[in-house]
Amino acid sequence: MLSVFCSPSRYTQGQDATARLGEEMATLGLEGPALVVAGRSPARMLSQVWKASFGDAGFTHEVHPFGGECTLAEIARIKDRATACKAGVIVGSGGGKVLDAARAAAADLRLPVVCCPTVASSDAPCSALSVIYSEAGVVELFRIYRRNPDLVLVDTRVIAQGPPRLLVAGMGDALATWFEAKTCADGRVRNMRGGLSTQTALTLAEACYRTLLEDGADALEAVKAKVVTPALERLVEANTLLSGIGFESSGLAAAHAIHNGLTTARGTRDFLHGEKVAFGLLCQLVMEGQARSVVERVLGFATAVGLPVTLAEIGLAGVTQAELGLIAQRATAREETIHNEPFEVTAVMVSDAIRAADAIGRAWKSRL
Repeated sequence: MLSVFCSPSRYTQGQDATARLGEEMATLGLEGPALVVAGRSPARMLSQVWKASFGDAGFTHEVHPFGGECTLAEIARIKDRATACKAGVIVGSGGGKVLDAARAAAADLRLPVVCCPTVASSDAPCSALSVIYSEAGVVELFRIYRRNPDLVLVDTRVIAQGPPRLLVAGMGDALATWFEAKTCADGRVRNMRGGLSTQTALTLAEACYRTLLEDGADALEAVKAKVVTPALERLVEANTLLSGIGFESSGLAAAHAIHNGLTTARGTRDFLHGEKVAFGLLCQLVMEGQARSVVERVLGFATAVGLPVTLAEIGLAGVTQAELGLIAQRATAREETIHNEPFEVTAVMVSDAIRAADAIGRAWKSRL
């Protein structure tokens, strides 16, 4: 099997990077009109910056409001608008679901796509895939595209103005990257692009983990103060670029599959992707029989920044065995990445791991 590495064509990050958006797009040879798919907060915060930046670079643009969930219906709505305005490029601005929907619409229309995350809440921006949800917020399917974004532009001044919880959720998503990547690389299983992991991807995944441990707490304090610091710059890069390349070019395993299972439980609906991934990682470490020192390092980081380590902290304090069974069945569906683990995984094994992870998390919290 061949090794395959993928990444966005260009990654640009820094304070006030949005002011350079039009220039960066022109440098890559992209052409308008640009359809900007945006959440409400980005549209309110950045509309004047977009107007100046696109105008200076000679782009006409139109802002299209995102409907709130990355569903097939929402993707179709974006495609209709892009076709109507004869868009030459689609720009997504907002959180992971906005970017997933923009990527999906661009892929269907064979248009270039630019991702401008306004929060560092997941590793979605750099990838060539989308997670499609039902109207009720349950994961329905993954879609994988022929190429990664043409440009990922991250404005850290904008990131610093966002809710601290979203940055922490991004850390939860990134926390799983190294462990899932190593599981896939050790097992020589296919990554998200159909090949083996490269040394480069695995090295970036490990760098992601080290950066979280070294800069996570300080970056969180920076966002609480709404300022940009070197620690925040490094952490945003870890959440976005290092984690994005690490997961896509190495692979996913149990942590993300258990997240997908957790989305079936109504109690988890108010919790973010990265928060559920963080608990899924704890379950993965239990299933793999990782050393206590490894588990405690993850627990220590998670509790220091406010990531969940118990069922109660993701809305499942009173979860029944029947509910656990449904979560475990979804996590072990035939196509799920949990089957990248180096042993046969059953729904019963997952249910037991969830209970065990919760017990470990509660015991850890009781000592703090």
